[in-house]
Amino acid sequence: MDAEKRNIEEERMVANFLMKEVRDWDNEEKMKSRFKALSGQRCDWEPLYFFWRDLIIKVARHLHIFILHPSHVKNLWFRRGGLSPLCLDRVLVEMHNAGDLLPVTHLLDPTTEGWRLPQIFRKAAHLMSLSWASTTLESLTEDCYILAPMLKEKSLEVVKYFSQNHWTPSCVITMRKFQEICGGSKEASVILSHLSECQKAKYLVINKNDRVEGVKVCLNPGAVSSITSVDYNVLHLIWTAEKLEQQLDLIDQRYEKTRKSALASLKCGNKSAALRCAKELKLTSQSRDKCTNLLDRVEEVLRVISDAESSNKVSEAIQISTQALKDNQTTVEEVTLCLQHLDESIDSLKQVDKVLGSDLALTEIEEEDLEDEFTKLELEIESQPSQGPTKVGMGNSTGIAEVSAATNALSDALSNLSLKDGAALDSVTEFSVKTTSKNQVSKDANLEPA
Repeated sequence: MDAEKRNIEEERMVANFLMKEVRDWDNEEKMKSRFKALSGQRCDWEPLYFFWRDLIIKVARHLHIFILHPSHVKNLWFRRGGLSPLCLDRVLVEMHNAGDLLPVTHLLDPTTEGWRLPQIFRKAAHLMSLSWASTTLESLTEDCYILAPMLKEKSLEVVKYFSQNHWTPSCVITMRKFQEICGGSKEASVILSHLSECQKAKYLVINKNDRVEGVKVCLNPGAVSSITSVDYNVLHLIWTAEKLEQQLDLIDQRYEKTRKSALASLKCGNKSAALRCAKELKLTSQSRDKCTNLLDRVEEVLRVISDAESSNKVSEAIQISTQALKDNQTTVEEVTLCLQHLDESIDSLKQVDKVLGSDLALTEIEEEDLEDEFTKLELEIESQPSQGPTKVGMGNSTGIAEVSAATNALSDALSNLSLKDGAALDSVTEFSVKTTSKNQVSKDANLEPA
């Protein structure tokens, strides 16, 4: 019954998505041509194949899945009026031949020992099956297949999630946490197989009293590093912390249940039952305190290990920088001077940004008050109608008188001098006469408009 409900919900979600994604999904003529089987030469049906391939990938992305069931694709996703596209069988086969659909059974299991040797044989067998693949429905015999483009996207999302929560080049997590992030045990197995094949993850297992499984994921562009004893210790500590957190949740649930029982016993007047519940509450509280202390100690050890890793990275960075200085024959004084110049440049940029910000604020204020200033100026001009020309004329007369007085004083001063060259005196006298005549003309020109 649950499977039937899930199928109905999946069909409804796909139908709503197709109505938004494919604008002409309700166009009978166009969809009739798209529901036909692929026939003829490849160049004839290749556009139709690309349409259905891309649409299958979009629907899978919308549903957040990368494990496809061919029966669902044919019977649930694209049914219209009780009919399914006749070309879907051929489309799925072509996707399988192109490597977009991978059988789940062909994936590698990194949890088994010596899994790399079977990897070579499985790849060879897969290539042979592709060369012998036919275009009939019998080529897809598996119940479910992996959609390769979506598998790559989901794997990148998982790695991105861990990189956002860890600043180290790699991280170690428990299998339970890895399955929770991947969306299930089956999805986690497929993603782990893909990451292991890409050398981005490695499987860890501790066979002691309890079997502890984990994954080491590389968060850098390179390949994952080899597993060390520290990785096993960190895995065991993380597994212990998760167990303690689960234990705390159970203790809290039992404490809440016991508290409700105690309240109910008090309401009913059963003091003996209430007393037993009170004792159980006290024991539960003590158990919780012990569990909390253990969890704090485990987390403290994990912090110490993380700090040690950071110190190691800092030490490696210092060694690399020291070697780089030696290789480039650069002194510490030059580096210090460069850093000082860099600080000065940064300060200058901050000051420029501050000035630009203040100028922008000033410009905004002036633009807001611009109309008021113009209004005030217009009122001042209207209050002074005819005083301008008179003041200008008086100013010109005063200026002419001052120039004439200065010229006469200069002539008297030169006359008192005993000049050897009489021509110089004549030129000065001539300059004075010309200046006086020019001033007289200017005066007459200014008086005419009046």
